[in-house]
Amino acid sequence: MAVETKRICNGTFGELWLDGDYVGECYKAQAKVEFTKEEIKQCGTFFTDNKVVGCKGTGSLTMHKVNSRMAIKVANMVRNKQDVRFTLISKLADPDAYGAERVSITGVQMDDLTLFDWEAQKPLETEAPFTFTGYEYLDQITPQ
Repeated sequence: MAVETKRICNGTFGELWLDGDYVGECYKAQAKVEFTKEEIKQCGTFFTDNKVVGCKGTGSLTMHKVNSRMAIKVANMVRNKQDVRFTLISKLADPDAYGAERVSITGVQMDDLTLFDWEAQKPLETEAPFTFTGYEYLDQITPQ
């Protein structure tokens, strides 16, 4: 059975919150879990299989440069010699979809601090890569 194309989610309806604050300048966000695997060799087969033995959460935010919010949060953490963690909540709510999806990721640590990065005659953006240690689906899109 073919997918009804109007039900395909459109990223234009994505939203992001950082510790409860709406991040309206964010226009691209990704978080994923990478699996750590160990190879398992077995007799009687030419194939080597794998066993999942752990995982790592990684992601990044891409934002239009309209304020210094992210830089100040991370700069203060570095200046105060603290390991501050954040919570991000992503919401995707396309009105044509079968509902909205919200995912919370916790233990978010920024990977770096860009102090400045600009170029003449170019709208500015900033990318913030991160790692995280937990996630939870708060809402799911469920076909009806």
